[in-house]
Amino acid sequence: MRRSAVRRNLTAHAFFLPFLAVFAIGVVAPLVYAVNLSLYQERMIGGTSFVGLDNYAKALEDTLFHVGLGRVALFFAIQVPLMLGLALLAALVIDSGRLRAPGVFRIGIFVPYAVPGVVAALMWGYIYGDRFGLAGEVEDLFGVDLPDFLASGWMLASIGNIVTWSYVGYNMLIFYAALRAIPDELYEAAEMDGAGSIRKAWSIKLPALRPALLLATIFSVIGTFQLFNEPSVLQALAPAVITTNYTPNMYAFSLAFEGRQFNYSAAIAVMLGLVTVVVAYVVQLVTARRERML
Repeated sequence: MRRSAVRRNLTAHAFFLPFLAVFAIGVVAPLVYAVNLSLYQERMIGGTSFVGLDNYAKALEDTLFHVGLGRVALFFAIQVPLMLGLALLAALVIDSGRLRAPGVFRIGIFVPYAVPGVVAALMWGYIYGDRFGLAGEVEDLFGVDLPDFLASGWMLASIGNIVTWSYVGYNMLIFYAALRAIPDELYEAAEMDGAGSIRKAWSIKLPALRPALLLATIFSVIGTFQLFNEPSVLQALAPAVITTNYTPNMYAFSLAFEGRQFNYSAAIAVMLGLVTVVVAYVVQLVTARRERML
């Protein structure tokens, strides 16, 4: 019996070891290296020296880092609810059974997610252009004045439109999969009680979607604070609007590969990771408290 138990444990660990090795090499090792790098500073005189938490103290007082962090926080507060709301609406419409071709509708919404982020940013950047793109052609054709979508007042909304276009389908599939997992007995009981479509959606579907909503929100938190591809591509079209510190990720990249400040860049990256973890934890904590209240 003991030998059989030992064999089962060894087999279970053997299946787990490949994932553990990849996780250690691809996640743990870079994190440890970044933290270690952030504790040093390269100086012109004396070379690389240990400075402890000085880089983190500098980051706490860095106005450029604060501005970029505040920008992505504003982006999260506006874009994520809008994106998840559209994805939820699409999932409910598909699950309602009233569409004639739900498969075509589902694929049509999901296709933008298959477009690489860089390609999507290039495509939308061309559409936004008032001198070289579709917006400029529409202005010339109809004689109307469209907003400058690459101006400072519109840039964050333009980036939000790209991200929303790309990820509505992804989140829609998460919600739709959760809807398909609801037992049919619940719908049958609701129909026997005289519940209509709206009542079933409010009392059955939306409560069942809470775990999926939490998962999608956490993914959105991570994606928002890692915002890099879209503003980096659009920077070539509007360099006066999108500066090197437009987002924290762009700021860390600029410090490392343009300013050669690898140690300070590592500290910025570690702090950004901590902020992301804290925000994701707060979202999970708030959701758990609401579920207990209900």
